[in-house]
Amino acid sequence: MADLITVDDPDDPRLSDYTGLTDVELRRRREPAEGLFIAEGEKVIRRAGHAGYEMRSMLLSAKWIDLMRDVIDEVPAPVYAVSPELAERVTGYHVHRGALASMQRKPLPTAGALLTAADGGDRTVRRVAVFEDIVDHANLGAAFRNAAALGIDAVLLTPRCADPLYRRSVKVSMGGVFQVPWTRLDSWPKDVEVLRSAGFTLAALCLSERAITLDQLAARNDERLALVFGTEGAGLAPGTLAAVDEHVRIPMDAGVDSLNVAAASAVAFYATRPSAS
Repeated sequence: MADLITVDDPDDPRLSDYTGLTDVELRRRREPAEGLFIAEGEKVIRRAGHAGYEMRSMLLSAKWIDLMRDVIDEVPAPVYAVSPELAERVTGYHVHRGALASMQRKPLPTAGALLTAADGGDRTVRRVAVFEDIVDHANLGAAFRNAAALGIDAVLLTPRCADPLYRRSVKVSMGGVFQVPWTRLDSWPKDVEVLRSAGFTLAALCLSERAITLDQLAARNDERLALVFGTEGAGLAPGTLAAVDEHVRIPMDAGVDSLNVAAASAVAFYATRPSAS
């Protein structure tokens, strides 16, 4: 059972995991270095726990204590009870959902291990998403939610991609980042060969003269398929486009040339799910 501790000093060092949550650059550096991430809201906190992430502590306003009582009773981590005003002073914003948890990160697997199997080896990895240098945390969170909902078995991130465990990514994904196995690639696009050696066809979503349509790709129903998505604005790097097997476009109407990367991922994931014909 967790200790319920009332805190009334915003400078209390026990609250250090929660300080300056609106300082994006600080948190992007600090959280991976310290091996933590912040889960916000009851559902996300529960999903993080169910996914096996260890809780370091919780920060709750009074009205959330009874609602989170079962979690408080189950975890050994301290629970800090604070006023909404103090929570805002510590975090830098009004904590609308009234519940935050600091969670311990897990070591990331290698890409090769992730592609071999997921969920402890009881599922074959057939559909993979690769996100190249996506920098917007909301886009990445939305893409992870799409991946969780639409049958993606694993996600690979290039070295410069945003952190999926950053608070906004986790929040937008509604905990989807905990449901889909993921890791970072060491070198991109060199690590295309890791996917290819595991039997994956690599299909890049892009605007290209050699691009086939998404319908044409889906009709092939490739046994193992990796869908590659580029950064906002610039899209995929020339080296990536040269390294993949296929270029694929989503046909557009009304003079629109492309979709937001998160929206495009949803369309592509649905169209190419293994059950599709």
